[in-house]
Amino acid sequence: MQEIEFHPRSSSCRPRRRGPHRGRFLNLLLGVSLLIVAGCEEKKQAPAAAPPPEVAVVQVIQQDVPVYAEWIGTTDGLVNAKIRAQVTGYLLKQTYKEGTTVKKGDLLFEIDPRPFKAALDQAVAQLAIAKAKLGKTELDVKRYTPLARESAISQQELDDAVQANLAAKAGVQSAQAAVEQAQLNLDFTRIVSPIDGIAGTAIVQIGDLVGPTSTGELTTVSTVNPIKVNFPISEQEYMNAVQSRERTEQKQNRATDMPLEAILADGSLFPHPGKLSYADRQVDVKTGTIQVAALFPNPGNILRPGQFARVRALTETKHNAILVPQRSVTELQGSFQVAVVGPDNKVTIRNVKAGARVGSLWVIDDGLKPGERVVMEGVQKVREGQVVTPKAVTAELQPGSETSPSSATKPASAPAARKE
Repeated sequence: MQEIEFHPRSSSCRPRRRGPHRGRFLNLLLGVSLLIVAGCEEKKQAPAAAPPPEVAVVQVIQQDVPVYAEWIGTTDGLVNAKIRAQVTGYLLKQTYKEGTTVKKGDLLFEIDPRPFKAALDQAVAQLAIAKAKLGKTELDVKRYTPLARESAISQQELDDAVQANLAAKAGVQSAQAAVEQAQLNLDFTRIVSPIDGIAGTAIVQIGDLVGPTSTGELTTVSTVNPIKVNFPISEQEYMNAVQSRERTEQKQNRATDMPLEAILADGSLFPHPGKLSYADRQVDVKTGTIQVAALFPNPGNILRPGQFARVRALTETKHNAILVPQRSVTELQGSFQVAVVGPDNKVTIRNVKAGARVGSLWVIDDGLKPGERVVMEGVQKVREGQVVTPKAVTAELQPGSETSPSSATKPASAPAARKE
């Protein structure tokens, strides 16, 4: 191989021979470069294998589980008496303290009685005039009767006296009714509680003109012991309860005698069990639910109308139920899946049939067996057939944990004031 050497002072180029040492050096350098490139490619083609991912697994629990049906409800007074004025007048007094307990017949408000006292006096005077007229007509009839027999007066005069007496009697009755009405209006100036209960906030103030109008409400008195809890149930639940009641002949097992529990807004269990009171007359066609009311004893008036409450009832006890943590269950388009880790630490994604929820656990009606292991932590990073490194954890059912059907955790079809 020759190199062309160019001389700046000459217009011609002449070849120049390369030395043998320089050629061998270039060949050696080229070989080393090829070896380095080949080594890098070999490292890229054979990376180190990653270890199996570590996941938390829990062993399937099998035990007896009480299953509760649960509904969202709102407390209400057993009786809510709207206190209104029955006569028109100026409010003089408010004799009760708002938010306190009142008895039937206790005075709540007083309207200025003077106009009604005057009306009563006038009615009493009209009654006296009517009685005087009646007395005169009775005397006329007694006096004219013998005279008419002797033809001293005409029969027409006697008939006129008899009719005048009858009119006077009617006048007395009318005047008596006017007196009673005036007395009633005077009594209405004293507005009393019609029931035992808790009196609410006064809507009017002293000096306001009140009267028997649609907007003339003064306050409300509610009976809260026992207190009522209203909650909607689905049409299917209602039909199941009715059919269950018809199938059994034991009164203590009927739906109306089923003990109910109330869970309050702070998560505490109300200490007094209640019972079903009644179901509404119709199903709401918009929501497919029927309104149901339950009564709970409320000593001390702890519960007040308008509070949130969850009502639950023990419906059955599942024997030897299969339980897994709720975090182990994945819901996808209405189907439920769990990741099962086999003895060879391979993952199997399995479809299961989920039942009731029990605290932080979920009853699996079909798809799992006792003793199997399911992934509780790291479900998102495992796939079918993958080998994992299981890390065993425990999940126990805590005594007294709240239970509810799986359907109760889905969006309710019935409108409610608050949803959990």
